[in-house]
Amino acid sequence: MAMIDKKDKYDTLCAQIKSLVEGEQNVVGVLSNVSSIMHETFPESYFWVGFYLVSGEELILGPFQGSVACYRIKRGRGVCGKSWEENSTLIVDDVEAFPDHIACSSLSRSEIVVPIHRSNGDVYGVIDIDSTELSAFDATDRLYIEKIANILSKELQF
Repeated sequence: MAMIDKKDKYDTLCAQIKSLVEGEQNVVGVLSNVSSIMHETFPESYFWVGFYLVSGEELILGPFQGSVACYRIKRGRGVCGKSWEENSTLIVDDVEAFPDHIACSSLSRSEIVVPIHRSNGDVYGVIDIDSTELSAFDATDRLYIEKIANILSKELQF
């Protein structure tokens, strides 16, 4: 049996997400299904996948798949808060080496956080993915998770 490479899995995932969210405006439902399909597609590397949404000066927990998570994250705190503050994707190979990391789970070892934008460019929220492995995320993950964030921004028109 041939193994499917990561890029092919992401290509299929992006097509599935686009089809799943097209024309749907139920944000909670969409983000719930997207976190589920992402978690199911990469069970070997996605220990936790979900969304934190901007509310005033903090991020609040949105739909996710995985273990219990932090409810609120201040702007600039931890990987999610820093990604929001800098409006940029962050890949952290070892979360224990990241200044001010917020440990929602002691099992998390590496993380990628990608901002989701409103139509005016402001950050609506972030996609947060944790792995139990060190250095689990690379440029391929970044490229495709940014594509997923763009699909959500375009389809949901935040």
